Amino acid sequence: MPRIAYSDEDRKRIRAELVRVGLELMTKQGIQHTTVEQIYKKVGISRTFFYSFFPTKEDLIVETLYLQQPKIIEFAGRLMSDADLSWREAVKRFLYACCYGEKNGIAVLTVEEQQLIFRRLSKESYAVFREKQMRLFGEILRCFGIKAEREDIELFTNISLTVMVIRRAVPDTLPLFVTEAMDDTVNFQINAIVDALEKMRDKKSTE
Repeated sequence: MPRIAYSDEDRKRIRAELVRVGLELMTKQGIQHTTVEQIYKKVGISRTFFYSFFPTKEDLIVETLYLQQPKIIEFAGRLMSDADLSWREAVKRFLYACCYGEKNGIAVLTVEEQQLIFRRLSKESYAVFREKQMRLFGEILRCFGIKAEREDIELFTNISLTVMVIRRAVPDTLPLFVTEAMDDTVNFQINAIVDALEKMRDKKSTE
C-alpha cells in the first residue's frame, strides 16, 4: 500500500481532531478510562501516526485541558446570566458541575494524572500550563463579578481543585476517607468556598 502524503493543512486538521475527540471521550468516560487506541481509531488513523503528533497520552491530555478552558468559562458565564438563579446558586451550580465533572462533560484530573503530567512537562511547558491555569481561574472569578488580584486567583485555584480532586480520589486513592459521607463533604466544602467568594466580592466592591 502506498504511503499517504499528508499536507501541513491535513496534519493540522488531524491534530485538532485528535484533541477534540480526546476531550469528548475523556469527559464522557474519564481520563483514566480513555485509551490512546480509542482516540486514534475514532479519528481513523494508525497508532504510529498518532504518536507523530503526541509522544504520550499525557501530552494529549494537556492539549484537551487547554481546549476545555473556553468551554468552562462560557459555562460559568451562562450560569451567571441566568435570571432564575441567584448569584450564590449560580456559583454553587458551577462548582458542583466541576466536582462531578464526569456527569457534566468536564474533564478533571485525578491525583495520579496530575503526577504523570507534571513529570512529562518541561520547565517551559509547565510555565505555560501554570499561566493558562491562572488565566482560566481568573476568568471564572471575573464571570462571578469578582475583581481578583493574583493572590485571590491562586487561593481560588487551590480551594476549588482541592474539593474536585479529593472527591475523585475517594475511595481508590484515599481509602481511609468515609465514602458514604463524600457527597455531604463536597456540599460542605462548596458552601464554604461560596461563603469565601461572597466575602471577596463584597470586599472588592467597596475598595
